[in-house]
Amino acid sequence: MTPNIAPKSIRDDLKNRARMLVACPDQPGIVAAVSRFLFEHGANIVQSDQYTIDPQGGMFYIRIEFDLDNLDGRREQLKNDFAKVADQFSMDWSINRAGRKKRLAIFVSKEDHALLELLWQWQAGDLEAEIAMVISNHNDLRGLVESFGIAYHHIPVTADTKAEAERRQLELVMGQVDAVVLARYMQIISPKFIEHFANRIINIHHSFLPAFVGGKPYAQAHNRGVKIIGATAHYVTEELDGGPIIEQDVQRVSHRDNVDDLKRIGRHIERIVLARAVSWHVEDRVIVHGNKTVVFN
Repeated sequence: MTPNIAPKSIRDDLKNRARMLVACPDQPGIVAAVSRFLFEHGANIVQSDQYTIDPQGGMFYIRIEFDLDNLDGRREQLKNDFAKVADQFSMDWSINRAGRKKRLAIFVSKEDHALLELLWQWQAGDLEAEIAMVISNHNDLRGLVESFGIAYHHIPVTADTKAEAERRQLELVMGQVDAVVLARYMQIISPKFIEHFANRIINIHHSFLPAFVGGKPYAQAHNRGVKIIGATAHYVTEELDGGPIIEQDVQRVSHRDNVDDLKRIGRHIERIVLARAVSWHVEDRVIVHGNKTVVFN
């Protein structure tokens, strides 16, 4: 099979477009100050979304896309100048190039459904990212991944080799990717690894937690006669499966569905939920505040 050619890392049609994300305590004048700043620097706002938790003492969030001639040459100065506005309103903020596709490392074990959805969307041009590599603790999916022209790294993990395996993983990803996606990677990520990619590791799992923990959650759910199953995509933190939630979805099931039916339905939900979460992350649509997210989708 002829490998597919990876999409261009820089989109020419978006080379002068940037995305600004802002979170700060709500107070009068925030939108005016940001808009005035962009106007005075010659930028044209093409999209703006905002949300406030509570106008009286709550948090305010805004996502702005804007065009600015010669963005590459002016972005650093723009960021330096905006720091003065940010300090005035105690903002957490970022300005990112919309035209530069974020680079992803996908971690996977043996199940391929979540990985395949990302590969298909990447191949179709629906995922605005570069898949730089796939890393797995098994070799089962090498042929599949390499058929897409993507590098596949097999790093076995055992209890005795886990530290060394993670060191090799970090060597591969540090400075090479913007985010890590756990597409049904059945290993716990250490705090040291998480520290390097804070709010940049996305995980997917079924939404039976905390009711059905341990092995065979679908069998447990079937035995209890559940009527709704779902999936959750979240950022990885040191709290196992407890990081800020990016996206969730559910589907109704019934007594007619056996354990295999539940697994099949669950896989479908997982692949869609993970793909949405990754897409929103790479398009700078997610603001993390504490253990929650605001998602402008």
